[in-house]
Amino acid sequence: MANFHPETDLLTEYTAGSLPLAQAACISVHIQHCEHCQQLSSQMSEVGAALFNNLQPQAVGDELLDSVLARLDEEAPLSYAKAEDDRNATPAILQRLMSGDFSDLNWKKIGAALRISYIKLGDPKHEFALYHIKAGGRIPEHTHRGTEMTLVLEGGFSDADGTYHKGDFIFRRPEDVHAPTAVQSEDCICLAVLDAPLKFTGWKFRWMNPFLKLKAV
Repeated sequence: MANFHPETDLLTEYTAGSLPLAQAACISVHIQHCEHCQQLSSQMSEVGAALFNNLQPQAVGDELLDSVLARLDEEAPLSYAKAEDDRNATPAILQRLMSGDFSDLNWKKIGAALRISYIKLGDPKHEFALYHIKAGGRIPEHTHRGTEMTLVLEGGFSDADGTYHKGDFIFRRPEDVHAPTAVQSEDCICLAVLDAPLKFTGWKFRWMNPFLKLKAV
């Protein structure tokens, strides 16, 4: 079970369906691993349904009613066979987006320890990518020009705030500074969602900052 989870406000927005696509997808993958957040999201849905049930009914026009009824004949959404241990399986949404496994992706090498694979999701305002950090490898210290969601998919990493393992969810704000270092025992693969580029703070890497641009996919 994960030890780090989305904050209540993020989980509430996810459950209400008001998060941007990339961020909602990231939290969805976390929920697949986390029974705690599954229960919270389910409880929030029940509360929301009860609130809607108490609202006064509103009249709708024939056109809107016909449109809703027509959707009853639509094909069901995509479904995925449930793995024997769903928490250890590659998340369903990534299975669909990757069309293969992690080794089949197009990885871009960023320094000695880091590779990045950008995944097309259809959210123009967010970067949705997989980060592969070599065992024991370190990403240079950086802050963020915006927010960053990180979800550990394999292995783990640590920074000054803690150690994170499979299923853990971390949310970084613009003022946060950290230097993630993968665990020594195995490579780390994370899902990262950014709404603005990173900003390196160390003098050796500051020259890269003007060239960092958000790769919205």
